[in-house]
Amino acid sequence: MSVEFVPFEAERLLTWGGLMAALEAGHRLPQPDIKDLFCYRGSDTILDRATWIDGLGALVKVATVVPGNVARGLPTIHGSVTLYDDVTGELSGLVDFHLVTKWKTAGDSLFAASRLARRDARRFLLVGAGKVAQSMVDAYRSVWPEAEFTVWSRSRASAEAMGLPVAEDLEAAVRAADVICTATMATEPLIRGDWLQPGQHLDLIGAYKPGMREVDDSAMRRARVFVDARATTLHHIGELIEPLKSGAITEADIVADYWDDPARFVRRSAEEITIAKNGGGAHLDLMTAMYIQKEWRAR
Repeated sequence: MSVEFVPFEAERLLTWGGLMAALEAGHRLPQPDIKDLFCYRGSDTILDRATWIDGLGALVKVATVVPGNVARGLPTIHGSVTLYDDVTGELSGLVDFHLVTKWKTAGDSLFAASRLARRDARRFLLVGAGKVAQSMVDAYRSVWPEAEFTVWSRSRASAEAMGLPVAEDLEAAVRAADVICTATMATEPLIRGDWLQPGQHLDLIGAYKPGMREVDDSAMRRARVFVDARATTLHHIGELIEPLKSGAITEADIVADYWDDPARFVRRSAEEITIAKNGGGAHLDLMTAMYIQKEWRAR
């Protein structure tokens, strides 16, 4: 079997609608085994994610996260994505790590927001001003073309670099937003539950391991909480570990994940507050990478 490399240039072939269809189809397949392995060196992390979805294929994705690279003028995250044939297990493809990560991460939250955020949402707040926040602008506009964006960041320079209106006060910006997207490296909550307003939707992206959180217990308690996959979030990410430990919520309070009946993963009223935790498991990387590879081969 020939092995091909799919470069970042394949992005010109992709659409958010195409990815949404791929994620929907992928979640109709059997639930996969998913394994995460973390290795640490001080503040540096190696994250190794693997999965096999029967009927689709297998993937191993390795990422290094080195916060000190900021001072070196280098990206903080590097990695590789390898695909394996569903039947034989042979290596079948290498896909650009940053392309898969960008589209998987944004697509994951868009998939949730398209079901949970109000259709009349207009005011979108981006908390964090990195590459993830930048990709969410394009993703959200594919569903809400009239979206108006504001960005808040602990670094005003990074916020201004996005070319969007910059929020001076986080609390006021949260209170005024219809949709709040958090994409930070926070280890302590930035968003307080008593700031939240009826009808809001929150996409929580940043926290990806124990010891990381972006919202407090009060926010989790006030909202109807959804996750992309229980298996990769509930006991793996601080955003869920801590409120479960404190008793702010229970596992029964997790309304649904993407593997449940889609009829459960919905907003019930215009007034309720919804939270979707983006865990970004390897199964989502696989669905995304296979979509990218398919479009590349069809070009």
